[in-house]
Amino acid sequence: MWQRALRIGMIPADGIGREVLPVAQRVMSAAPGAPPFEFVPLPAGFELFQKTGEALPQVTIDTLKNECDGAMFGSVSSPSHKVEGYSSPIVRLRKELGLYANIRPVSGPVLPGSPIKVPVDIVTIRENTECLYIKQETLEETPHGKVARAIRQISESASTRIGKKALDVALARQAMRAAAGSAQQTKVTICHKSNVLSVTDGLFRTSVRRVYDSDKREHGGHGRYEGLVLDEQLVDSMVYRMFREPNVFDVVVAPNLYGDIISDGAAALVGSLGLVASVNAGDTFIMGEPVHGSAPDICGKNMANPMAAVRSAALMLEYMGYTEPALAIYRAVDHVLVQGQAWTPDLPGGTATTSDVEAAILRALQDS
Repeated sequence: MWQRALRIGMIPADGIGREVLPVAQRVMSAAPGAPPFEFVPLPAGFELFQKTGEALPQVTIDTLKNECDGAMFGSVSSPSHKVEGYSSPIVRLRKELGLYANIRPVSGPVLPGSPIKVPVDIVTIRENTECLYIKQETLEETPHGKVARAIRQISESASTRIGKKALDVALARQAMRAAAGSAQQTKVTICHKSNVLSVTDGLFRTSVRRVYDSDKREHGGHGRYEGLVLDEQLVDSMVYRMFREPNVFDVVVAPNLYGDIISDGAAALVGSLGLVASVNAGDTFIMGEPVHGSAPDICGKNMANPMAAVRSAALMLEYMGYTEPALAIYRAVDHVLVQGQAWTPDLPGGTATTSDVEAAILRALQDS
């Protein structure tokens, strides 16, 4: 018997976030083995900012910190030009809640008609608090025209922390593979550009390596990370290899900007951004977040693919320790994908609606 309901903060924010998060909520509630949930609606987003002048109300932060066990974030409409007084609520939430790791798995069955003929199973561990995303930019008028500058911050402490998170995720994957009888070796690839950015990327690279090397030294060569392979790849050649040889990558750890780019690009390997999940993870809190954006062109048309949000909900449950319902949701989504009969228009030949996909996932859960 469950002692109490899990309180999950639900932040749909902008655009299709308001359409896909309710689907994820209903799927979570229907998953076999799931605890009872209490869903707490919370405001945030660019559209809220346009109405109230506030993108992330303090009540949302306080409720998440003091009353919620976990959270789901939908999508945010971030303008491509500077809007005075506005900053991204998801970036601020990551900082306020200490969510220093953005974990983005790209995996799933080979879909009918896909140009990729081998199963893809890559998880990107993206540092979530630094790099260019600290958003310290200036614009200066000079005799030769405007000059824009952006500060990029890479710290030893944040790089060490994300390196440890990546190695721990790799350990968990290694244990799952061993339990399934697989002899596949688990590899962690450090993604960087230290051949050019020798100070910033150099610090990131050496900080992650130091976590691995220190563990070996402290335990006489037989530490926690024994059996893991540590590799590295320059970000530009990684993009090339990822599309040519996706099977050579396993766990990838990267600074914020590179992690954002390569994980979005990796979505093409499985068919659509509408399939790719993520969680923002700290040491005490987990927030699920589909990788796709707010998609204003299809908002309100019942066309959005809810699978990324559903998978993000499962990923949140997995990282909170609720493995049984998480696995049931993963299997249900994979079943619907392989069947190929409930594909939204972001997938080749898809004509299904958001509602169709939800119904198919719920049926697959019932049959599991």
